[in-house]
Amino acid sequence: MNAFRAPSGGRIDRTRPVRFSFDGVSYQGFSGDTLASALIANGVHLMGRSFKYHRPRGPIAAGADEPNALVGVGRDEAHHTPNLRAPVVEIHEGLRAESQNRWPSLRHDVGAVNDRLSRFLVAGFYYKTFMWPRSFWHKVYEPKIRAAAGLGRAPTAPDADRYTQVYAHADVLVVGAGPAGLAAALAAGRSGRRVLLVDEQAEPGGSLLHEQAATIDGKPAKEWLASALSRLGELENVTVMSRTTAFGYFPHNMIGLAERVADHLADPDPRLPRERLWHLRAGEVVLATGAIERPLVFPDNDRPGIMLAEAARAYVNRWAALPGRRAVVATACDSAYRAALDLAAAGIEVAVIADMRPEPPASLVEEARAAGIRVDPGTVVTGTRGRLRVRQAHLSRLLRDGTAGAPEPVACDLLLMSAGWTPTVHLFSQSRGKLDWREDLLAYVPGRSAERERSAGGCRGIFALADALADGAAAGAAAAGLEAPAEAFEVERDGSAAGAFIGAVPVNRDPGSVRAFVDFQNDVTAKDVKLATREGMRSIEHVKRYTTTGMATDQGKTSNMNALGIVSEALSTPVPQVGLTTFRMPYTPTSFGLFAGAARGELFDPVRRTPTHAFAEAAGAPFENVGQWKRAWWFPKAGEDMHAAVEREVKAIRSSVGVFDASTLGKIEVVGPDAVRFMNLMYTNAWDKLAPGRCRYGVMLREDGFVMDDGVVGRLAADRFHVTTTTGGAPRVFAMMEDYLQTEWPDLDVWITSTTEEWAVIAVQGPRAREVIEPLVEGVDISASAFPHMSVAECRFGGVPCRLFRVSFTGELGFEINVPADHGLAAWEAVMAAGAAFGITPYGTEAMHVARAEKGYIIVGQETDGTATPDDVGLGWAIGKAKPDFVGKRALDRPAMRAPDRKQLVGLLTEDPAEVLEEGAQILERPDYAVPAPMIGHVTSSYMSPTLGRSIALAMVRGGRARMGESLHLPMPGRVIRATVTAPVFHDPKGERLDG
Repeated sequence: MNAFRAPSGGRIDRTRPVRFSFDGVSYQGFSGDTLASALIANGVHLMGRSFKYHRPRGPIAAGADEPNALVGVGRDEAHHTPNLRAPVVEIHEGLRAESQNRWPSLRHDVGAVNDRLSRFLVAGFYYKTFMWPRSFWHKVYEPKIRAAAGLGRAPTAPDADRYTQVYAHADVLVVGAGPAGLAAALAAGRSGRRVLLVDEQAEPGGSLLHEQAATIDGKPAKEWLASALSRLGELENVTVMSRTTAFGYFPHNMIGLAERVADHLADPDPRLPRERLWHLRAGEVVLATGAIERPLVFPDNDRPGIMLAEAARAYVNRWAALPGRRAVVATACDSAYRAALDLAAAGIEVAVIADMRPEPPASLVEEARAAGIRVDPGTVVTGTRGRLRVRQAHLSRLLRDGTAGAPEPVACDLLLMSAGWTPTVHLFSQSRGKLDWREDLLAYVPGRSAERERSAGGCRGIFALADALADGAAAGAAAAGLEAPAEAFEVERDGSAAGAFIGAVPVNRDPGSVRAFVDFQNDVTAKDVKLATREGMRSIEHVKRYTTTGMATDQGKTSNMNALGIVSEALSTPVPQVGLTTFRMPYTPTSFGLFAGAARGELFDPVRRTPTHAFAEAAGAPFENVGQWKRAWWFPKAGEDMHAAVEREVKAIRSSVGVFDASTLGKIEVVGPDAVRFMNLMYTNAWDKLAPGRCRYGVMLREDGFVMDDGVVGRLAADRFHVTTTTGGAPRVFAMMEDYLQTEWPDLDVWITSTTEEWAVIAVQGPRAREVIEPLVEGVDISASAFPHMSVAECRFGGVPCRLFRVSFTGELGFEINVPADHGLAAWEAVMAAGAAFGITPYGTEAMHVARAEKGYIIVGQETDGTATPDDVGLGWAIGKAKPDFVGKRALDRPAMRAPDRKQLVGLLTEDPAEVLEEGAQILERPDYAVPAPMIGHVTSSYMSPTLGRSIALAMVRGGRARMGESLHLPMPGRVIRATVTAPVFHDPKGERLDG
């Protein structure tokens, strides 16, 4: 039996003892214990050290709001996780945990010397101390600060656990399975809609898990809880998820959920992930996230054994763990009386209840005194004693002038505090909802919602159990579209949570010698907060950063309101005018592995292979990395180097037929009644008159008017477009389309779907291309007259569904055969077989680049650099002059975008036909130059052209189109190369070969 374990009671399973270790010492707990409850049951309160002063700390909370008891957990370096909160770590057989921020041990920490130097380490000291001498910053200060920064120990081995990610939808999401959340889920579940109830604890119930006195509908709270969960389990449309934290509220009711799948298991199934990230889109959201008890800010309020009153009540009632033998309760709130009575019933001596209020409710005082507990109204704690655990509390009467009288020492090993309750509005605030100030609670509550959301219960300041149940039921019914909840709740012996205080309690000592902690983890004191206001900080955001208040792992859950109260008093400004810091996600610390999911190791940047990868590999083709894709670079024959292979491939395209895998092109389906309107807004071109069955080259701009992407777009029907993008541009284009649909044009009736991976694309190019594919095409006449250049048709190719495009990126007669990706290799092999009689030649990306450069076709990202307009690269004809609007149109109207000296796309022919320019080479007007030389442009593409038998280059040159025939100069090591400006189209300028 543990030394501080009650002989009976609690929700632990006493038939299943569990061995675990903390800092190398073995302990015993029971199934259902948390690390904190099991350690408390073993008499261990010292669980950590604070960040700055390395002061000894124990748990003050029993949940996610814990700022002190942070531990590292893991059986080895590959499974080690730092900075877990002991009150939420579930123990299992063989669990190994270690304390943090100490050396060489938790009891004897060398870093505690900082506590002796605390008078020199006040808020903002680093801003003033490390400014001089300046030369010391990089050599002395920065290395030392970096070495001291951070909490916990980073693992030295890669994370061996597995993480998964899921996308899901729910009609109603209820966050929090306390009384209000359960009532909301029961009410919403009656509608038949899909309801998801999530709670971060190991079992649903919230405060009901440690409620002893109250009854609901004539049943003890725990029995009613079991009944409610049973009813929810019988509803097929309701899913209850425990160990699941809603960590982030994103636009359009997207909620991020972190599900802990295997952390509580001693020997998890290796097929299970450790954690699962849920991207949940909810129709309606009910936030039933409860409230957090506020600590009191009094001198030396941070010793182990000092904790929140409701936390102690939870340890006693839920885990049968006794936090001490003799307790003092300091409060400004009614709820602490319930904790005192429950602790007394469990055998803990409650020496005194020190209530700050001069006239606490008479009924509570009488009930406490009837239980043998002394009650002192108008009394505060003004100090404590004890090194590694509290041993004494100093109680002082509040005087009429607001100061405290002489202290009375009271022996204790447990000090409970309660300054009232702070509604948990983090998720509501993340949703961009507006908060309202409640003077009676001295706290903010949800006000105007920005999403399809409603708050219920404690998180909106409704603390009474009966009222919270009713509020939750009403919220759940409304979220599910019901007029009213089906049932009312009758609650008896419900406790009160009235009363509140924020700020620092009055003390009877020199304020300069007092350290009353506001943020426990970061060692921020009331004195630090006041110093920040004296230093000129008026914004609470500035105070936060100057002092680091609220920047701990609990994100201000226990510190924010007290900091606001101190700033309000120091500035003589009402709290609502002081404001509130921004609540950022995640709600609680969330592992990097959860966000990374499978995207690590080889999958961090996944290798993507085209359907013909095996063919190219067998042919000995080297591969070029294009984004994530592996693309065949060239197809060598015996004795050929790259230049010889590329020359042969290009000549085959020009003289007969070549085949190329273009599956890497981005593909996006745009569908809906407003598809044409959407395309008109996204692209510079006009799309109204493009007939189904025809294609058009499209140019997309950023808002600043510069070219972002291009591609051929086929219109398949009046309401359907097949959009192609550059190989690396598909995600960027899709994201931009989705962004505009959601934020700028939500009224458009149109859907976009990424289909890049759905279609394999085989490009057959050359004068004999039609002869090669004609026998394989079914259902469409592909003759020149029936199927002209820039046509598209849905047909069958070799017996499989096909979208056939007649387009060319080589300047020759060309077809792009789109077939389902699973049939890509079979279609390629069919083309190769059909083209054997014509000497069909597979070609790679290098030959593709050469052929398109000969024709003067640009590649976005090579000819463009993010500062090129359509006109700069010769695409002015693609701008719909009569279009009223499109993305980037306003930017194009700026005078600078039409300046004649802008860099423009031109061709370059070197004086020596055999000399190939270097891509990126800078261009000068004169051969004689001095450094720094005035550069007027640069080479974007440069190749030896097999078709022309000489070198060619494309370049962006200032005022380039006005320089035709002019000689320009390119400085290279040891020489200057002369080149003549020409038109950028070197081969078939009239486009006659597009028809073969």
